Amino acid sequence: MNTDFWTSILDFAQATTQRVGTQLLKDFGRVQASQKADGSLVTQSDKWADREFREAIATHFPEHGILSEEGDQTFPGSEWCWVIDPLDGTTNFTRGIPLWAISLGLLYQGTPVFGCIYLPPLDQVFHGFFPGESQLAMPTGAFLNHCPIHSSNDAPSSNHFFSLCARSTSVIQPGFPCKIRMLGVASYNFLTVAAGTTLGAVEATPKVWDLAGAWVIVKAAGGAWVSLHSQPLFPLVSGKDYGDRSFPTLVVSRPELVPVFRPFMQKIAH
Repeated sequence: MNTDFWTSILDFAQATTQRVGTQLLKDFGRVQASQKADGSLVTQSDKWADREFREAIATHFPEHGILSEEGDQTFPGSEWCWVIDPLDGTTNFTRGIPLWAISLGLLYQGTPVFGCIYLPPLDQVFHGFFPGESQLAMPTGAFLNHCPIHSSNDAPSSNHFFSLCARSTSVIQPGFPCKIRMLGVASYNFLTVAAGTTLGAVEATPKVWDLAGAWVIVKAAGGAWVSLHSQPLFPLVSGKDYGDRSFPTLVVSRPELVPVFRPFMQKIAH
């Protein structure tokens, strides 16, 4: 893959997420939500954004597959595949809380190598490249508004943050080494670790579209990504439906902190 390819991927992801985000900002706090079978909320904004992404990918990268929260949730097995979360944080979005995101991840042979996550209310764009074991000739690094970011080297303290989801409050136990925050956006929980804002984050029931873009950025920023059950996250398996699969996840700023926080996670994966 030459430099032009990766430039085109980044340009496409940023232009498309910003175009969609501009419209979502107009809908923000003004739309009605309905409940899906899994209990999560969905709005016409989610569905519109999903269609916009699928059409844009089909136009610019017709040979690439697509896996989407609001569309086809089966991994197509294509060499290149985009994983889309058109609106991460729908509950915040519908209630008027200005913290929600648009997430894109690009998979090569089932494993993410590029991620782009845009938070329209904050005007923050995170992106990252992480070749991992792919042997692709490509850039590497994590960025916030095009400035390099790296996870924190700090030791835990009562003045450092750790981020939870609503289903992971069991970690709040005596002796927990950080202050707790709960943001309501899975991808952003992980991105705060990549950016050095928090020392860790846990999500009890994230889906693959919550993870794909953030996984790249966290790894590229130096963070440690830990699956809290035995099922491997990547590579995705061709033909498998990921609609009902959750991937309990702990992310920490550096590998040395895994044994500090892991003992508090025992109830998460069960």
